[in-house]
Amino acid sequence: MSETADELARRTPPGQVLTTKWPVLTYGLTPKFNPTTWTFRCFGLVEQEVSWTWEEFLALPRTEVHCDIHCVTRWSRLDNRFEGVPIREIMKRVRLKPEAKFVMIHADPDYTTNLPLADLVDDDVVLALKHDGQDLTPDHGGPLRLVVPKLYFWKSAKWLRGFEFLDVNPPGFWEVNGYHMHADPWKDERYSDQETRAMQQMRAESARKLRAK
Repeated sequence: MSETADELARRTPPGQVLTTKWPVLTYGLTPKFNPTTWTFRCFGLVEQEVSWTWEEFLALPRTEVHCDIHCVTRWSRLDNRFEGVPIREIMKRVRLKPEAKFVMIHADPDYTTNLPLADLVDDDVVLALKHDGQDLTPDHGGPLRLVVPKLYFWKSAKWLRGFEFLDVNPPGFWEVNGYHMHADPWKDERYSDQETRAMQQMRAESARKLRAK
């Protein structure tokens, strides 16, 4: 049974427009994936650094997460199905030091975004390899992207490569450039102050691609 307009509205945060497409938004070039050199690391405030090769990562247990995603450029896509490694499987293998309260997400090429540890370690967070039954394409963050459904989607970093556990909460790439430090779409936490030129370019590109669909 299809949902009513009121039901769809309840699932859509303020200021968002629904789309059935998945716009591709990337600031910079899409990196090349080399499975022979790829690694995923957990480091920083840990008792011992942990890392996986591509083959080792593919052998980890998987799950599916059904979720809505919300982009800061004002589009939302409902009913996504992501398959990948649940964050709790990663955390079973990492021994954090007591002072670890935040995480810097590291991704190719030299991208970062910050999260409180409590937002990362949640039941709906997954290190995604597939979307709607298909391998993630490079443009959408393949081979591996983080998915944190409760926050704006820039926090779900494409081309994921590592977690750095910290006792402080420094801003990542977009946060330095004016995006909100937390990014709750239901609280409209988009920007920290005013939009930078890079932010305006991303928003204009998103609008152009939505019009072209």
